[in-house]
Amino acid sequence: MFNDFRFRVAFRVGLLAFSVGLVMFMVSRPNMFFAAGLTVLIIVFQLLELYRFTSQTNRKLTRFLESVKYSDFISGFANDNKLGKSFRELNTAFNEVLEAFRKARSEKEESWQYLNTVVQQVRTGILSFDADGDVQLMNANAKRFIGVSNLKNLKELQAINPKLYESLSEAEPGKSTLYKSGNEFQLTIQATELRIRGNTVKLVTLQNIQTELQKQELEAWQNLTRVLRHEIMNSITPISSLTSTMREILEEDLVKKESHYELKGEAADDLREGLGTIENRSKGLIQFIDAYREYTSLPQPKLKTVKLKELLENVANLMKPEIKKSAIQFSLICQSDYLTVEIDEEMISQVLINLLKNAFEALYQTENPKVELIGLYTGNSIIVQVTDNGPGIIPEAIQRIFVPFFTTKKTGSGIGLALSRQIMQMHNGSLSVESELDVKTVFTLRF
Repeated sequence: MFNDFRFRVAFRVGLLAFSVGLVMFMVSRPNMFFAAGLTVLIIVFQLLELYRFTSQTNRKLTRFLESVKYSDFISGFANDNKLGKSFRELNTAFNEVLEAFRKARSEKEESWQYLNTVVQQVRTGILSFDADGDVQLMNANAKRFIGVSNLKNLKELQAINPKLYESLSEAEPGKSTLYKSGNEFQLTIQATELRIRGNTVKLVTLQNIQTELQKQELEAWQNLTRVLRHEIMNSITPISSLTSTMREILEEDLVKKESHYELKGEAADDLREGLGTIENRSKGLIQFIDAYREYTSLPQPKLKTVKLKELLENVANLMKPEIKKSAIQFSLICQSDYLTVEIDEEMISQVLINLLKNAFEALYQTENPKVELIGLYTGNSIIVQVTDNGPGIIPEAIQRIFVPFFTTKKTGSGIGLALSRQIMQMHNGSLSVESELDVKTVFTLRF
């Protein structure tokens, strides 16, 4: 009871009141002014002691706030628990708050260590820097790709690798650029911008696609070689066989008559037929080589701003004769009259015409044939879709239809879709296909 805060305050107030009364008594008596003055000093001391004693809660609160400010969560509050229940409850509350902060900091440090480990282990290089070029984060793979063990400011790269410095500093959010570093690395550089504590920070990712490109290149060459071998053998084999047969005909049926040679009528017909076949196969081989040349020598696109709706309408007008001839239900839908794309209009028109022709050809045995040409904006890209309700594409073929010279049609060079995808890649876009057998096939151009 004697240690209770309220009792001790009340005791001090009572003692102060007694001292004040004693002073008043002394003042009213003669010859006691000196004692009264001394008692006044005692009263002043009591007031200061009362102020000091009652202000310890403020000191406690100040110490608590300083512990939070400076992350000093080791200190505790328990020294004045004997001052009463209210002090014990306040100390308990302070200790619980500090424990919560201590736990939160520990969890934050664990999360930081975990994320830092993940960042260091990922195969993608990660680099972040602010507007002044000060590097804030660079993982191990970023160091390996850049070729430095330590980088404090991006400007240090100017002397080491000015081309890479330019690629990193000029990387635009949402866009991807390609950087080639010798024969070891071929990097795709992508960037995004963050706002952290009022400062703009650019986060750049570096991904080495050299190995993947080599695999894709090898696979592409294997597919191309396979197709070339198939097409050339299809032409050369009958030519070689027919040449041998015609040589045998000449050796057996060609008869020398004095100053000239005579050939039997039947043998002459066989010879004429064989020469015609050789001519046709030679023309086919020449056409194949022309298609290959067309595929490997596309001109660079001449980009200009084109309204999407006008582009689709122009293509639809070019296809009107075929639409009428095939009695196909054709519809054109464009989400907005104001959508624009940066393209070579002639090249993209050729892509759309090729896709529409393929759709029309796929519907020749389909009841109620329908083709849709759709243009829309998805929030991050402009999309054009060509949809038909034909028989679809079998899964085995859908993976190969963009391979040059591969075709599922009896007639055709197999070059159209490969050219279309190449044109889209030259526009930094893509061409993909989805097909559901006997339901629909959708070719999608994404810009």
